[in-house]
Amino acid sequence: MSTTTTSQENRTLQQKGKVVYTAKCHTTGGRDGGSSRTSDGRLDVKFSLPGTVSSGTNPEQLFAVGWSACFISAMEIATARMKISLPPDTSIDAEVDLAAGVDGYFLQARLNVYLPGIERDVAQAVVDAAEKLCPYSKATRGNIGVEIKLV
Repeated sequence: MSTTTTSQENRTLQQKGKVVYTAKCHTTGGRDGGSSRTSDGRLDVKFSLPGTVSSGTNPEQLFAVGWSACFISAMEIATARMKISLPPDTSIDAEVDLAAGVDGYFLQARLNVYLPGIERDVAQAVVDAAEKLCPYSKATRGNIGVEIKLV
């Protein structure tokens, strides 16, 4: 297997830091009937086109699930640093759009964050801190349209 690295990838790979975890998967096919399986076998998915009745998921759903889970973990870190508790019924409704424009397809996303029982200004501070901590938020910042809203 050969590896091709672009200059952008070289810049990205040169970031300093200790690798904490590497997710590995093997994917065949694409959105319409493809599949992907993680190296540990914990995730084994079939793909289908968005909006079809075919069984399977799509990359946008997987991104929404991953980002929202990661964002809640970032809020756990933020609240611990603020010496407050994250409510047990904290939740996020994530929406990831696959959109088409003049230059082709692109993503945009919304995270609707529920922090019941926390005063609004404190809850907003938690969301703001989590947005700075979450690796998915860092990856999307400036790259796709994002709205993170406290509801």
